[in-house]
Amino acid sequence: MTHDDTLIRMANQIGTFFESMPDRAEALAGIAKHIKNFWDPRMRKAFLAKVDDHAHPGIKPIVLEAIHAHRALIR
Repeated sequence: MTHDDTLIRMANQIGTFFESMPDRAEALAGIAKHIKNFWDPRMRKAFLAKVDDHAHPGIKPIVLEAIHAHRALIR
């Protein structure tokens, strides 16, 4: 498993947790805040690069939506 695969798996686990929230906006913010608060800056940078290269098979749609909606928070 590559480092990118690990980051995608971790992000998807976060997305799965927040996906069940009834308030979509709150869920998206929660995903972004979790990544900001608990991921090392190098992990965040690598994950954002993966999202930016548009080669993100396997990343849950809710995670991508959270990244796009709250990118400034995550940096």
